[in-house]
Amino acid sequence: MSEKHITSVYDRDLEAVQAHIMKMGGLVEAAITSAARALEARDEELAQQVRKGDAAIDALEELINEEAARLIALRSPTAGDLRLVLSVLKVAANLERIGDQAKNIAKRTAVLVDVQDVNGSTSALRRMAREVELMLHDALDAYIQRDSELASDVIDRDKDVDQMYNGLFRELLTYMAEDPRSISACMHLHFIAKNIERMGDHVTGIAEQVIYLVTGKRPTDARPKADTTSQII
Repeated sequence: MSEKHITSVYDRDLEAVQAHIMKMGGLVEAAITSAARALEARDEELAQQVRKGDAAIDALEELINEEAARLIALRSPTAGDLRLVLSVLKVAANLERIGDQAKNIAKRTAVLVDVQDVNGSTSALRRMAREVELMLHDALDAYIQRDSELASDVIDRDKDVDQMYNGLFRELLTYMAEDPRSISACMHLHFIAKNIERMGDHVTGIAEQVIYLVTGKRPTDARPKADTTSQII
């Protein structure tokens, strides 16, 4: 087999793995949107779809891991290509975790179906989830375009998600203190908010992989975290 043919096959293998990443990313974006919409509308059927859809996300991660391992074993990638393959594994792992968190939100929807909204908190959660979805969309665009500047912008925006989480956390604490009957609902809502905040962290992880892929170096600056709730608890 000629060297040119081997290179062509290898390039197709790399493209196939990255196509799986983008398909996985699309499923995860949809899961975020649907989970937030199901919560706001108290739509159990839509929430169930999110929970069932997580299996497809998990299956894609497994496929990506298998194909990446095969690439490393059979193609002996150069330093640059090895960096790409390792980044693919990291991106897939972060996407899988975001999918899990969307599923966790969907699970809570069934519990909250008959519970009255706490002063518009589910709308606030929907806005928070929308911001994370936009961050993920941009992080995946940055990955495809090898755009480290866009990736850095995504990392900076995570502090906005943290601030939204902080504000909602304090509101829920206030409601629990004022009306002990709201404690159960508020605890579920806080759990959902924390899942969305963690989604933002995983999106940031994807953006960091883009910077590593482009520059060969991991970001040295500390993430601009703005989650101050640990100082309250």
